[in-house]
Amino acid sequence: MQHELLPNDAAVEASRYPFRRTFTATEAVIGVSALAGTWMLLTDTYTPDVAVLEPLGLDSWALPGVWLFASAAAPALTAAWLAWRKSDLAPAAVLAASGLLAVELLAQIPFLGLDPLQAIMGVPAIAMAGLALRARTAGWRPRR
Repeated sequence: MQHELLPNDAAVEASRYPFRRTFTATEAVIGVSALAGTWMLLTDTYTPDVAVLEPLGLDSWALPGVWLFASAAAPALTAAWLAWRKSDLAPAAVLAASGLLAVELLAQIPFLGLDPLQAIMGVPAIAMAGLALRARTAGWRPRR
């Protein structure tokens, strides 16, 4: 039997899982954005000149597309799902997803140079990492 949340229960629920809605929404947006980027790289749609990949010995954007999926899309969507499910692992998953996204963005700079999109994605990565650390110390805990 599921009980209805009373007004005070909502406050208790929010204190039990700090930043849960923020994690769920932000990581979902980051994950879907990374999925779109993965699709663009895999289909060679709106991609930079492939010549920038020559130092890596690559002649297509397929491997960078797979890398983007593995380093940004999958971790962010996993973190969003774990936060939505109120998993004990959610803050750690958000922290890991943020770190992996930061690595992805930094790895782009030698090949693509600085781009505003790196800042647009980097700011939420830093913010989510900070909130994940805060959620862990604020007592993200399972329902008992």
